Amino acid sequence: MRGKKALGAGALVLALMSGVGWAQAADSKAPAEPQAAPAAPAAIDGYQLVRLPNQNVPNFQRRVAYCPPGKVAISGGAEAQGSDAILVGSFPTDDGRGWIGLGRQNRFGDVGVSVYVICANR
Repeated sequence: MRGKKALGAGALVLALMSGVGWAQAADSKAPAEPQAAPAAPAAIDGYQLVRLPNQNVPNFQRRVAYCPPGKVAISGGAEAQGSDAILVGSFPTDDGRGWIGLGRQNRFGDVGVSVYVICANR
């Protein structure tokens, strides 16, 4: 390996024991291996979960959970409940302020639908 310095076994063991991973010589022309950042929980400003509890609605009728004023939807989900229930859709509103859920049942004219939206400050 021309122009590269190999690490000795001691340096490799030290690097592995310290959790740093592979290291390179300073004069190496190859890019350095990416280092993992310490794991820390991500803080989301104004995090809030809004839940529309289960309610029976006609098949394919949309249920919408909205974020409070000043907040936007960053994620969400929905659940269809009932015998033979199928979740047909789960997606954000066009304006980004809420989450839509809709479902259906094969043998019945209505279905139970719950909707969840995760909100954060703008």
